[in-house]
Amino acid sequence: MIEATTIEQGSLRGLHEKAKGDKVIWAIVILLALVSVLTVYSSTGLLAYKMNKGNTEFYLFKQIAFIAIGIGVIYFMHRVNYTFFSRLAIILFLLSIPLLLYTLFYGVRLNEGSRWIRLPIIHLTFQTSDLAKLALFMYLSRQLSRKQEVIKQWKPGFLPIIIPVAIICALIAPANLSTALLLGSCCLMLMFIGRVKAKHLLLTIGISLIPVVILVSIAMAYYDKKEEKCKDLPAILQVSRIPTWIKRVQNFMYSSKDVDRDDNYQVNQAKIAIAKGGVLGLGPGNSEQRNFLPHPYSDFIYAIIIEEYGLVGGAFIIFIYLVFLFRSIRLFRKCPYAFGAFLALGLSFTLVIQALVNMAVNVNLFPVTGVTLPLVSMGGSSFLFTCVAIGIILSVARNVEQLEGKQTLNAQ
Repeated sequence: MIEATTIEQGSLRGLHEKAKGDKVIWAIVILLALVSVLTVYSSTGLLAYKMNKGNTEFYLFKQIAFIAIGIGVIYFMHRVNYTFFSRLAIILFLLSIPLLLYTLFYGVRLNEGSRWIRLPIIHLTFQTSDLAKLALFMYLSRQLSRKQEVIKQWKPGFLPIIIPVAIICALIAPANLSTALLLGSCCLMLMFIGRVKAKHLLLTIGISLIPVVILVSIAMAYYDKKEEKCKDLPAILQVSRIPTWIKRVQNFMYSSKDVDRDDNYQVNQAKIAIAKGGVLGLGPGNSEQRNFLPHPYSDFIYAIIIEEYGLVGGAFIIFIYLVFLFRSIRLFRKCPYAFGAFLALGLSFTLVIQALVNMAVNVNLFPVTGVTLPLVSMGGSSFLFTCVAIGIILSVARNVEQLEGKQTLNAQ
């Protein structure tokens, strides 16, 4: 018995020693995984009962499997030297362009948008924009680190950086405008930190805002203020997801006037969930709006968290993501090599901003989008690519830790 205990303790100690990197980020991963298990199980009970002949634990076990695989992915990626991703960046970037084009024309369609492709043989679907985001941040970090001497110049410095960002965002936007806008914003933030000239960034922002302003203007023009309802759009605007974008903007701008009650159903149910949660919540597993709220396990999982754990629980989730961002910024400042610093910061930016946007949508501070809550929403390709991103961040942290250890030994 004593020998078995000693062996078990030794194996745990060995695993702990192999899991290098920022221990706080590791703790955040485990904590968010636990929150995910609790909330996904709570929010999928009725769905699992209907879809799986009374087996309410189906999605619980599925999520546990995703989390186990995800942690394995994080562990594997954090053991890879992050400099390898600099060499991989060009390959992944060039691969992501034809994949996005294929998805746009031949992908699995849902709600007038084509975001997924079905993998042959295993018949699983994955969102190609997730791979493209990862590839773009690798490529952007590589370019920023290599062009610091000419970064202030337009042709040799700025154009080779902004053109890849524009290509990827333009290919993602037709099917997933919110993801394209978030990705572009994160890239601009990273470029600002990478010493890109402010004048060039402001010009890019101005050009990017033109279609956004046009979209908002159309939404306002096709809303009847007297009758407080949306007007019918002309045939020229009935293309792809344009009607969906316009409708979401109208719902957000005029929700107080009860525009198209059916279209506001998601937001209204999320508001009810938040109101029921109050300060301390109804308690784990006691959500009532999970039975009425569409996608309570993915897009609107934060509303379920507030309903069950109250504003205290909601604030705690925000705090966790902000701690994650703080640790990544700390890592950026400590990393001696530009590529690793930019890569860790860029990936952390996109994860934290995605989380904040998801939470803002849930509390009606932002128009409805399709972004999930990283590491908390029910597993899928997005969940696994999030784990890849965190693994890369921890890879940078592990190498910084090793370098600091060598410097300490040399000093002694």
